Amino acid sequence: MKIKSLSAAIVLAFATQGVMADEQTNPQEGLHIGVFGDYFWADWDRIDGAPVGTEIGESFGSGVEVGYRFNEYWTARLEFAALELDIENTDNHKTGERYGADVLYHFNDTVYGVLGAKKFDVYNDFNAANLGVGFRHHLTYNWAAYGEANYYEGLNQNHSDFGLKLGLSYHFGDKPQPKKVEPAPEPVVAPVVKEEPKDSDKDGVIDARDNCANTPMTDAVDENGCTRYMEKGDKVSLLVRFPHDNSDVNQRYFDDIQEVADFMKEYPKTTVLLEGHASAVGDAAYNKTLSKKRADHVANQLIDDGIAESRINTVGFGEERLLNDANTAQAHAQNRRVEAHISVTERVKVNRN
Repeated sequence: MKIKSLSAAIVLAFATQGVMADEQTNPQEGLHIGVFGDYFWADWDRIDGAPVGTEIGESFGSGVEVGYRFNEYWTARLEFAALELDIENTDNHKTGERYGADVLYHFNDTVYGVLGAKKFDVYNDFNAANLGVGFRHHLTYNWAAYGEANYYEGLNQNHSDFGLKLGLSYHFGDKPQPKKVEPAPEPVVAPVVKEEPKDSDKDGVIDARDNCANTPMTDAVDENGCTRYMEKGDKVSLLVRFPHDNSDVNQRYFDDIQEVADFMKEYPKTTVLLEGHASAVGDAAYNKTLSKKRADHVANQLIDDGIAESRINTVGFGEERLLNDANTAQAHAQNRRVEAHISVTERVKVNRN
């Protein structure tokens, strides 16, 4: 029982760390393969086909798995594990195998639940059902470390067991490339036609009509010989998405938030309104509060990036402004977001071509 408690504590500690840690962008769908180390605590005083007096204890083994994630919430997988079981009160071991299938439900990008059915082949075959919890932390976009704790209940053998897995998995698929923002086109300035040969400041406007003498040679001028100005526009937008019932800002959006912070530093008179939204799942009042928390957490990240709190406003719309009103997982994922749009217009000199 001490070993069981210690193993469960290790898994819980890793899972808590995984939830609190900053995450990289994780693949949401597709195939993965994995290898794992397996600790299994058997409580088998007697199993069919075993010699009389044989008591099976703990096992250290290894295994492989292959799975497919269908959407944000569900994964199916197959596993095989080779077991090296201790025969209690002796130095002998008994080899065995465990294989079967699991269904995984993802609570968020890190923590998931496990439900499965397994077949054990030791002295003879017998079946068990398992229920457990696991965590996963992506080291890169494709590689992830994971761990699980599972409780096993024999179906045709009367015993209960505990298992612990620690492994490494590879998730297929290419990381999506961010969309590039094309720069605004340079303004086109019409050439100034000299009407008269006499032009003391060489700005292209004759002295008789030049109301601004000695304009800089680098400035384009209007018909009165004065420096020409134009309205220059610039803008930036932000979209941050969130898992179900969660307001923590994922690390994948830090660069986007930094881009907004850089824009506001370049234009120090700008302010931003962060609009928080939620999906139409659950209580509307709760969703409104959750959406405000999402906007506040993005605001905190902007403050950490050097933007004064007085320049940031937040509002939570809850489920009032849905992007997609369909009752599907994809629609709900689209609606869980924080949006912001900042635009600025400056009056700047037009340079002479």
